[in-house]
Amino acid sequence: MKFEAPVPGRRVRGSRTGRPLMAAFDLLGRRGVLRILWELRSGEPITFRALQSAAELPPATLNTRLRELRGAGLIDAKSGYRLSKTGTELLPALEPLHGWAVQWAKHHGQPRTSTKRFPA
Repeated sequence: MKFEAPVPGRRVRGSRTGRPLMAAFDLLGRRGVLRILWELRSGEPITFRALQSAAELPPATLNTRLRELRGAGLIDAKSGYRLSKTGTELLPALEPLHGWAVQWAKHHGQPRTSTKRFPA
């Protein structure tokens, strides 16, 4: 089976035309992707085993997600896994969503569970 990461311009879940935002939502909405990005946020390379343990994903799922993220240009796999320049540029874009989610949780009576934020 040929592998294709969701990228703008190709049909993706939710969009026949592959609009950039829909391609991003398709990629980011896949199981474990945001957790992988979270674990790579420091910029330090992480081994597959360390990433598997931190992200709490089965090896097959992690392998698939890493292929997708590499195919989309968000991570590099030199001397371990780390965010690419494009992946690093994504982190500040997630900050407003993080802030909204914290307020949404408060609205539902849930305390904020983490003070960690995606780095700017």
